[in-house]
Amino acid sequence: MRLAVVGHVEWIDFLRVSRVPAQGEIVHASRGWADAAGGGAVAAVQLANLAGDAMIFTTFGADERGRQARERLEAQHVQVIAHEIDQPQRYGVTFVDDDGERTITVVGERLTLRGDDPDLPWSELEHADGVYFVSGDAETVRQARKARVLVAASRSLEVLQEAGVALDAIVGSASDAGERYERGDLDPSPRLVVRTEGAAGGTLEPGGHYDAVEPPGPIVDSYGCGDCFAAGLTYGLAAGMPVAEAVRLASRCGATVLTGNGPYERQFTLPG
Repeated sequence: MRLAVVGHVEWIDFLRVSRVPAQGEIVHASRGWADAAGGGAVAAVQLANLAGDAMIFTTFGADERGRQARERLEAQHVQVIAHEIDQPQRYGVTFVDDDGERTITVVGERLTLRGDDPDLPWSELEHADGVYFVSGDAETVRQARKARVLVAASRSLEVLQEAGVALDAIVGSASDAGERYERGDLDPSPRLVVRTEGAAGGTLEPGGHYDAVEPPGPIVDSYGCGDCFAAGLTYGLAAGMPVAEAVRLASRCGATVLTGNGPYERQFTLPG
């Protein structure tokens, strides 16, 4: 299958700590690492894990962090289709505590795409079986709609409202106010609404409650679980799976990532 992500990339330094420091407190990290992150990067790597390769349409800053992020994605079999701009790559720091919970601080403006950028081969999306839209402007949503299946993150609701295209699915966290979606927020309404609730599973509209999948090991790091879930959902719907089966695959992707440091380290792949 041909799969793609439209979204942003950040370069993140991760620090493993026993707990997030209180105001004025010093804590010592037991481990540190850095990686290409952000919703676009995480989802693209998860799609590549499932399909063997994937594309990402994104924007990079013209600096060392931007170069590192591009190289890291390419090493994961992600074809990078990017506009480079003359400003710093967005970056950040994420604390990962003993419970596997992550606390994120980002620096700089999100580098988002413009769908009217003539230098990007938007026609590639006409041949895509599935696209996951994370971020961009309204015209990038319209470009993404060229794909046979389009799944979008509810955190970009305002842009989706402006674009006015039909979505095959919209997905977001039920507990995050920034990802809240209610029926009627979009016209036309998405064919499927997925609201995730972590270990409690989540809800489908239509479809009702679905169960979570037990992680295949101890919980290590919750960073990227939501975007890996969305990537798995995109893959499943693009593959023609029934909704329940696609959601089950998505849940397995999210649960697997819980047991490692993102989709780079703990990969859920399809057998065969």
